Amino acid sequence: MTADPILTVENLTITVDEGAHRRALVEDLSFSLAKAETLCIAGESGSGKSLTSLAIMGLLPKPGPVVAGGTIRLGSDDLTAMSEREMRRVRGDRIAMIFQEPMTSLNPVLTVGRQLTEAIEAHREVGAGEARRLALEALGAVRIPEAERRMRQYPHELSGGMRQRVMIAMALALEPDVLIADEPTTALDVTIQAQVLGLLKEIQGARGTALILITHDMGVVAEMADRVVVLRKGRQVEEGAVAPLFARPAHDYTKALLAAVPRMGTGGSDAPDAATATPVAEIRDLTVRFPLKGGLFGRAVAEVHAVAGISFDIAANRTLSLVGESGCGKSTTAKAIAGLVSYGGHLSVAGRPAEGLSTADRKALRRDVQMIFQDPFASLDPRMRVGDLVAEPLAIHGIGSATERRERVATLFERVGLEADAMRRYPHQFSGGQRQRICIARALALRPKLIIADESVSALDVSVQKRVLDLLKELQSEFGIAYLFISHDMAVVENISDRVAVMYLGQIIETGTRAQVFGNPRHSYTRRLIEAVPVPDPARRRSSFPRLVGEIPSAVRQPNDPPPRLALVDAGDGHLVAAE
Repeated sequence: MTADPILTVENLTITVDEGAHRRALVEDLSFSLAKAETLCIAGESGSGKSLTSLAIMGLLPKPGPVVAGGTIRLGSDDLTAMSEREMRRVRGDRIAMIFQEPMTSLNPVLTVGRQLTEAIEAHREVGAGEARRLALEALGAVRIPEAERRMRQYPHELSGGMRQRVMIAMALALEPDVLIADEPTTALDVTIQAQVLGLLKEIQGARGTALILITHDMGVVAEMADRVVVLRKGRQVEEGAVAPLFARPAHDYTKALLAAVPRMGTGGSDAPDAATATPVAEIRDLTVRFPLKGGLFGRAVAEVHAVAGISFDIAANRTLSLVGESGCGKSTTAKAIAGLVSYGGHLSVAGRPAEGLSTADRKALRRDVQMIFQDPFASLDPRMRVGDLVAEPLAIHGIGSATERRERVATLFERVGLEADAMRRYPHQFSGGQRQRICIARALALRPKLIIADESVSALDVSVQKRVLDLLKELQSEFGIAYLFISHDMAVVENISDRVAVMYLGQIIETGTRAQVFGNPRHSYTRRLIEAVPVPDPARRRSSFPRLVGEIPSAVRQPNDPPPRLALVDAGDGHLVAAE
């Protein structure tokens, strides 16, 4: 680099007390950052990425990890030598941070405008009127529509993408020299992710802001980085410019990370009987509505048409993927099939209609339908041993003796790649990928006909994600299970699906085999989803990003006012597409 770096990290070591010993969480890490440069810090969970960012910001939790060695310099100032009072003046003004989950970073009891103006007033000697003007200007910079109205809203009234834009506006309001973005797009849909990344690029180009982007998504790294630092277990294993690092990775760990990334176009050919195999689940005209109540007597003033009359089949030993942006109705569809929300229409599993069942028959039906949720830690009771958690469905349905249940659980643990001895441990003693394997074992306990995987790998590192997806494929082949796979990650969907249904505002707008939908997408919305997927190849980095617009249209209707039904037209060989 020709210019002096804005940020320099030299021999950074972060340790934590473990009884009489200290363990290094980050060890001897060094890098520098120039003006307008994007440095990506990549690695799996536990590699020390977020700890590094918190150390730079002076936000390491107390008591807990501490900076035990090295220096962090912002220009000529040593941040590690500053007091907390001095760091408060630096944070937000000269260096700012965007966290992964905006809902935990924004105060739920304060309006967006109040939070923005407070941040500005804390670092600038301005009056309330000028702070408000600067806040509106910041919202305009991230292209939030109707900024005046958004200033009066609370965080829960905004979508996830809109909340993330507010976080970016808050971080950039004081025009810091360095912006740290810690997994800023992990929880976002691919279309919103592309827009947020484009926004960061645009603002960086206009202001010359230096950017540290922390991510485990190598597609995002290829899209954004000038240089890359790869961390593994707190140690820097590789560093270099993005293009040669992707083309010729030197370290085996970097090679493994890149090999694990799901790539579009590698899904293989369609199964010959994917469309004609015997259905395990049949869904006809499925409708789910939620009333919005208001007024003095709490009457229904409107309805959210979360699912608006969709139909599809899922065949044995096959995977149907539902894809679409947040709020399109994917998860609501899953909950309806699992019997967790009321619905209209017809649903049958293994030839058994789900309507008008007795309590005993409904319980029997639920044996055939199991779910794997997005967050494995929230799905497992932290007070129970994992062996008991996997055995619990067997006990509820009165299957086998205690000894037989233990034997089946031990077999399931081994089948999902865990030692039988692990049955005696608690959920917090496992990694995220291991917890998801436990959830898979629990779902398999009742030998269901259909498993619904609702964003089951979206929060996992790419290498762990690949292992879980490979496991799901193996189990499907072994047991003949039908999968309903719900995801917003089009690259993952393309690699696991037999058939795909694209949802928008509660309706299916395109459906067909994997090859039909990905090889010849006919609807513009489907094409937009596919085009938004970042390609893990710097040589194919896109020259422009989609522009940020407002939120997707509302699915709210007046009570008893049916939404317009989309007619699907056969484009050939069962490839159904809605007219535009």
